[in-house]
Amino acid sequence: MLKKILIANRGEIAVRIVRACAEMGIRSAAVYTEPDRFSLHVKRADEAYNVGADPLEGYLNPRKLVALAVETGCDGLHPGYGFLSENAELAEICAQRGITFIGPSAEVIRRMGDKTEARRAMTAAGVPVTPGTEENLKDVEDAVTVAAGIGYPVMLKATSGGGGRGIRRCDSEADLRRQYDRVVSEATKAFGRADVFLEKCIVNPRHIEAQILADSHGNVIHLFERDCSIQRRNQKLIEIAPSPQLTPEQRAYIGEMSVRAAEAVGYENAGTVEFLLADNQIYFMEMNTRVQVEHTITEQITGVDIVREQIRIASGLPLGYRQQDISYRGYAMQFRVNAEDPKNDFLPSFGKISRYYAPGGPGVRVDTAIYTGYTIPPYFDSMCLKLIVWGLTWEDVLDRGVRALNDMRLQGVKTTASYYQQILKHPDFRSAQFDTSFVENHPELTQYSDKSRPEDIALAVAAAIAAHAGL
Repeated sequence: MLKKILIANRGEIAVRIVRACAEMGIRSAAVYTEPDRFSLHVKRADEAYNVGADPLEGYLNPRKLVALAVETGCDGLHPGYGFLSENAELAEICAQRGITFIGPSAEVIRRMGDKTEARRAMTAAGVPVTPGTEENLKDVEDAVTVAAGIGYPVMLKATSGGGGRGIRRCDSEADLRRQYDRVVSEATKAFGRADVFLEKCIVNPRHIEAQILADSHGNVIHLFERDCSIQRRNQKLIEIAPSPQLTPEQRAYIGEMSVRAAEAVGYENAGTVEFLLADNQIYFMEMNTRVQVEHTITEQITGVDIVREQIRIASGLPLGYRQQDISYRGYAMQFRVNAEDPKNDFLPSFGKISRYYAPGGPGVRVDTAIYTGYTIPPYFDSMCLKLIVWGLTWEDVLDRGVRALNDMRLQGVKTTASYYQQILKHPDFRSAQFDTSFVENHPELTQYSDKSRPEDIALAVAAAIAAHAGL
């Protein structure tokens, strides 16, 4: 078993990894840049090291992070998600310096990070993919020729893309010509590569992903699926496990295809295979070679600690479960509570949190790194916390979600919490009739009331009196 792990990340996922280490008797070492000096992951880890004044540079320097791991006596490095989590160079440097990278090999990261290579691998393994290019596009004329053969609409995508960036839907040749240079520019800035490819746009699909675990002993299992269809501009907002929209046959098929995909590329550790579902057709979209933001809901329905399994696998141990050991119970739902103003086109709302009260009670979990008095810096993702609820039935999880969101108090910044309450009340969502177009098709859900609660008004009055009295 690993003895000490450097956590090359920040915020709530770093806190999540610290907790897993504590339960396993493993020492944790956090890193932080100057704006994160007072972040919760710094307070909770056994050790914490400043990696620079620049908000981002320290989190994005693989050589510096691995050198720090060596210097501080760590034998493992967990990249979390985002930042360098799918950076093959980080995995490679870890191997060179004798540090165990908690994730797949550099070769697999490269192969699955290249979307065209991933498509070829899945085709060879018999996993269905959307019609599209097998190679990167040469230029806009090449794109126009391919699109004419596939038929519009098409999706223009960055080959090294991820996280919903570097993607544009094109509904006509004129649209494709207009968007081409924009996607190339985005790909270059975000991923350091100008390569783009093209695939058929599956209109208004359901976005379904399956969680897999694979060890170094040839064992691969799936932990069922998550429904990530509630998203805005390709950014997930609410995730559900299992999907309330699948038949048992579709569920079994997606699980089988996910295991086949992982086996085809020699995958090791935790990963996610993402699919699009439309007109009863299921298509492979991409593979994420890291732990997902929404891993929490899979943990809630299966009882499997995914981060713990990541560390066990990286330590060379076999999986603690066989496929026949895995079952699920009930439904879980995760809300990404972001510091954004839904009523103002989801404008970021960074600043100091004047009051934070976490919801609780049966079936409620909160993963976060915020607290009362914490200032959300403007340099990172706007997510404040992940609110996870579990219920035995679909109706139970819906009602628990409404209650938990209403219980929570987060003041000082605008958040998406009230917006999620509107989604939970919508009849289409409650009847599990939704796809990736749901948010776009219901702009009226942002027009909710901002009426203050009596207790919030009392708190504001008390704070004003205290300030006036110099207390």
